Amino acid sequence: MCLVERNIKTMTTATSVTSIDVGQFDAAIFDLDGVVTKTARVHATAWKKLFDEFLEGWATHTGQTFQAFDLVKDYRPYVDGKPRNEGVKSFLYSRNISLPYGNEEDGPDQETICGLGNRKNAFFLETLKDHGVDPYLATVELIRALRAQGKKTAIVTASKNCVEVLESANLTLLFDVKVDGWDADQYHLRGKPAPDVFLKAAELLGVFPQRGVIFEDALAGVHAGHDGNFGTVIGIDRADQTAALYREGADIVVGDLVDIALSQGDTIFSRSSRALPPAFGMIEGLTVALKKKHLAIFLDYDGTLTPIVDRPELAVLSDEMRDTLRILADTWTIGIISGRDRKVVEQLVNINSLYYAGSHGFDIAGPAGVKIQHQVGKECLLPLDRAETKLRSSLATIKGVVIEHKKYSVAVHYRLVAPLDFEKVKRTVSQVLSSEPDLRKTEGKKVYELQPRVEWNKGKALIWLLQALNLSTNDSFPLYLGDDLTDENAFASLHEVGMGIIVDDTFRFTRASYRLKDPQEVLVFLKQLLHVAQEASL
Repeated sequence: MCLVERNIKTMTTATSVTSIDVGQFDAAIFDLDGVVTKTARVHATAWKKLFDEFLEGWATHTGQTFQAFDLVKDYRPYVDGKPRNEGVKSFLYSRNISLPYGNEEDGPDQETICGLGNRKNAFFLETLKDHGVDPYLATVELIRALRAQGKKTAIVTASKNCVEVLESANLTLLFDVKVDGWDADQYHLRGKPAPDVFLKAAELLGVFPQRGVIFEDALAGVHAGHDGNFGTVIGIDRADQTAALYREGADIVVGDLVDIALSQGDTIFSRSSRALPPAFGMIEGLTVALKKKHLAIFLDYDGTLTPIVDRPELAVLSDEMRDTLRILADTWTIGIISGRDRKVVEQLVNINSLYYAGSHGFDIAGPAGVKIQHQVGKECLLPLDRAETKLRSSLATIKGVVIEHKKYSVAVHYRLVAPLDFEKVKRTVSQVLSSEPDLRKTEGKKVYELQPRVEWNKGKALIWLLQALNLSTNDSFPLYLGDDLTDENAFASLHEVGMGIIVDDTFRFTRASYRLKDPQEVLVFLKQLLHVAQEASL
């Protein structure tokens, strides 16, 4: 850790996180309800409707006092995480009620274990159809981050509605393996707290249990992960039951997966943007540390200096932001690294004293005569032209698609496309890509880009700029501010020599060290740096 970074960190309070070492496991297995999707509430509501109706009838029939199903005292211990019919049986047993088991074909009006189970499922599907289901965004981003590291993923649930739930939340493609209630029947697997479903998922993934991580919120599921001898069992406490989760065998308990970070050895390299400290907290440290250092500030354009807009041509830099950048450039090195063409960015920013890297760094120029155009990029101009032609033809019928041909890439913007057509856009881009082996695909915020298939990105462009400008020494400290997925390469490149600041107010796993919510906060941060510049010059 360099001197500046150490001084900054000692003056900044970061949100604590629990790290898991990606080198210690090969696969991650996630429970569905309450971990990946917010269906636990839907299930709980369906269970309460089922049992309250049944218990009222039972009280009338037997003359006993009606005691409603309790979402706190009854749901978690008796039905949560268990196969549907086992949940019915478990709860009724707790009330000393005995019913015939029946069979899976029993109608929802029959008062058997299976009949009540089918009635509960009808209530659940009715709610799912009417209202859909929302995912836990922090969980989704963690899954994506794990898959980006080459880790296999599986979804496990006692529910027989797994496919419908995943499709409703548009999460089907996030998992290599599924083990649900139907699979449990097919393979004759015992339900949780037995470890059978988790062990079957590990088997289908082709990994040893000891090389797997379990993510669970239910006591029965944590118990199952522990008994299955999995490498790590992570309990998610969404019901104030931390102590109980530990008793059942959890190795780690967190309130939400936003509190999980990915590490390699002792180094945390990726964590949720929501867990990062605000960049404003580093100002005091910079003021002290930069008295003998030269600050180099590099920024993305769209989403960082200007808000994300529906069409690229609408992203106009404000006069206040332009004036702030111009004044900062009088003291420190300022550069813009954008996915746009370099000449377009130069025209939009219109400050001659800045350095510009366009097309994600394929085309670089600056005031000191700095200029580089990646030669391999030039050789791919013809494939890019062909790709543009194919994309325009194949996507012509999809309303809202914007195809932008830059010098070194072709961007397909789908921000204005109806959600039902997202998959068609993705499939078309992949088909065009498969026909052009010299190109590769990158993804950003509602945009796919086809670029030359070379090892060149914003991170490499940033490192090249630092070296070309003699800023890769101990006398300099670089900052990079960006909002897009393509900016992650720049954050990673500064891991040992500077700091990354993500501009984002959602759940996203990132290699940045600090965060700002939006371009307005970027402006406030840059204005604070003006005062740092004044202090550093004294």
